Amino acid sequence: MPEGDTVWLHARRLDRTIGRRTLVASDFRVPSLATTDLTGSTVREVASRGKHLLVRLRTPGGDLWTLRSHLRMDGTWRVFRPGQRWSGRPAHTIRIVLTTDAAVAVGFHLHDIALVPSAHEDSLVGHLGPDLLGQDWDVAEAVRRLAADPEREIAPALLDQRNLAGIGNFYKCELLFLRGVWPWTPVADAGDLAAMASLAHRLLFVNRERWAQVTTGDSRPGNGAYVYGRAGRPCRRCGTRIERARQGADDIEDRITFWCPHCQPERSNRSARTRTST
Repeated sequence: MPEGDTVWLHARRLDRTIGRRTLVASDFRVPSLATTDLTGSTVREVASRGKHLLVRLRTPGGDLWTLRSHLRMDGTWRVFRPGQRWSGRPAHTIRIVLTTDAAVAVGFHLHDIALVPSAHEDSLVGHLGPDLLGQDWDVAEAVRRLAADPEREIAPALLDQRNLAGIGNFYKCELLFLRGVWPWTPVADAGDLAAMASLAHRLLFVNRERWAQVTTGDSRPGNGAYVYGRAGRPCRRCGTRIERARQGADDIEDRITFWCPHCQPERSNRSARTRTST
């Protein structure tokens, strides 16, 4: 799943290839922007904000616009040379094509596509908490937002982008394992929130320059995670069987959680009844 570091890397790659260049063609394959033509616009920069990818443009008339896309579970941007065959995903999943004289950026399976004046960019991303890979990263503000709902389970609180922007299910599970926290623990009982937020920042920061996400220090295939995706296998630390369960009941919270019962012992019964094994 694309998380904050993956979106950051997408943005960096796009910025290097189409940034500061003029679009010679654009193609939007979504109903809301089907007639939009950005030909002649200059890509000022491509940036990320949490899990949102922002293409900032200047039109020939000097107007500033921001194109937002979200990768969610299956989205990706790929870059091709002019004339190169677009490969890697089915053509019917293409949503945006941005063409310059040097490169063609093709967005597959993109979600939440919007084009707004840059002055209104906050309408798209202003609700987000501090960005783990952004210039606005602020541990104290992240802790303040997390602590504002002390009875909430810590796992969905970490996934909530309004608290801190960039954590997805992979980092949620790995972070809680590394901190030794049971995922259903209320925020108030989850220990040092500043240490947890700081560790989240470090994990995304060290992975930001590569597509593979690694928390174990071992980047070989299948060795990068402690608990994520390892249900039924022995914990790398203690050998206990890794468990998995569905946690939460809405779009923000409903995710599969992986954890080690020994390294992350249950410390409270207040939330246990909400857990559903899968």
